[in-house]
Amino acid sequence: MPAEAAAQTAPELSVVIAARNEEAHIGDCLRALLAQTGDAGAVRIIVAANACTDDTVGAARALGPEMSARGWQLEVIEVPEPGKIRALNAAEAVARPGPRVFLDADVRCAPELLGQIRHALDTDTPRYATGTLRVARAATRVTRAYASLWTRLPFVEGGAVGAGFFAVNPAGRARWGEFPDIISDDTFARMQFTPEERVEVPATYDWPMVEGFSNLVRVRRRQDEGVAEIHAKYPDLPRNEGKGRLGPTGALRLMASQPLSFAVYAAVHLAVRLRRGSGEWTRGR
Repeated sequence: MPAEAAAQTAPELSVVIAARNEEAHIGDCLRALLAQTGDAGAVRIIVAANACTDDTVGAARALGPEMSARGWQLEVIEVPEPGKIRALNAAEAVARPGPRVFLDADVRCAPELLGQIRHALDTDTPRYATGTLRVARAATRVTRAYASLWTRLPFVEGGAVGAGFFAVNPAGRARWGEFPDIISDDTFARMQFTPEERVEVPATYDWPMVEGFSNLVRVRRRQDEGVAEIHAKYPDLPRNEGKGRLGPTGALRLMASQPLSFAVYAAVHLAVRLRRGSGEWTRGR
C-alpha cells in the first residue's frame, strides 16, 4: 500500500496539550507540530487551556486555519478550574479512540517525531513511546550546569525518559482510567509499562529546564514529592521503573569529569531537602 494511502487509513493520532498561561509558547509548539513530515498521518490536536489568565486560548486558536489547511483538526477547550490533571482529563474526554500523545506546551518536536511515534505505536500489544530528549539551551549558567550533569545520569542515558512528551497506543492507554489526582502524571504513565514495553525513537524533541537555582530547587522538590506519592499510593508501579543507579563510583566519575556541574547538581539536591515544597503546578526539572 502506498505511504499516502496508509496514512489516510491509519487511526487518528490525538495530541493532548495541557496549557496554563502558555501564550508565549503555545504558538511555537503548534507550529513545530505543523512542520511534521507527511507520515504523521491524520492528527487531532486538543489544547486544554487550564485556568489561564493570559491569551493562551487566542494564541492557540490563531493556528486553526493552518491546521485546517493541512487537513488536521485543532480543538481548544477552556478548563476553568486549576490543575493539570483536570486539563488532561478534560482533553481526553473529547479525544477519539486511537493512539495518543501527551505534550507539554513549551516542547518543540522535530519534524520526524510524530511519524516515528505512530510507527512505534502500531502494535496490538501495550506500548509506550517517546522521542529522544534534548534539553534546550538554558539562559542561565546554573541551569546549563545542572542540565549538563542531569543528562549524564543513568536514568536519562537509559532512554525513554518521556519528560514533556510521551505517547501510548490504545492497548497501553487501557491500563488506567482517568488520570488520578497526583503530582507526577508523566511518571505515573511511564510506570504503567515495563522497560521492555517502552520505546525511544531516534527523532528528538527539545525540552526546557526552568531557569535559576531557586526554580531548580522548587521543581526538583516537586518531582521528588510526585515520585514519593506514587510509591505510597501505587506500590506495585515502581517495580516497572527499571532505573539505572548512579552509585558511589558513578558519582565520583561525574564529579571528576564535570566538577562545576556536579557541584551545582549537588547543591540543588541538598537544598531540596532543606526547603519546603509548594502545591503549585510546575514544569521541567
